[in-house]
Amino acid sequence: MPDVSEFVANWGYLAIFVIVVLGNVGLPVPEESALLAGGYLVWRGDLMWSGVLTVGIVSAVAGDNVGYWIGRRYGPRVLDRLRRLVGITPQRFHSMRMFMVRWGSLGVFVARFIPGLRFLAGPLAGTVGLHFTAFISANVLGAVVYVPVIVAAGYAVGYSAGPHVERILRTLGPVEYVVLTVTVVAAGTFFLWRAIRA
Repeated sequence: MPDVSEFVANWGYLAIFVIVVLGNVGLPVPEESALLAGGYLVWRGDLMWSGVLTVGIVSAVAGDNVGYWIGRRYGPRVLDRLRRLVGITPQRFHSMRMFMVRWGSLGVFVARFIPGLRFLAGPLAGTVGLHFTAFISANVLGAVVYVPVIVAAGYAVGYSAGPHVERILRTLGPVEYVVLTVTVVAAGTFFLWRAIRA
């Protein structure tokens, strides 16, 4: 998959919309990374606060609504496919389902902040039969709280470390190389530390 930050940098609001909608429909795409990248691009001056927040909130609500209706229409069959697609064990999936049954609309709101449960919240709510008015109110409230927090976190990264990040990207290239370099250095340091300790 192409680098999310590069995709958002090239396609802007459209990329944020597509990624966040797909993530809320029930597909395991990095919607949080798209919102973080959007916040970072706001800091850089490439995007506007109002645009990123509006697109983020609208796409999060729309995607969850589509996921809700998919869960309502196709039920456990589609959820079982999604579960297998992302490697969630039947036991963990059962606990996610019981969480939604027990907490209802509060569960939809809280799921927005829990990785792994976030992308299944809409389909799960539809499958367990949560009433649409309870779902939509929790869905909108969750998006209105969640999206600004994540976008602000991306902006904060730019504000606190933006010049350093830009310098690293110019030196090392795309983000994949930065992650690879950090991983290799961390692994090498860890093994060296273990060897010295032994």
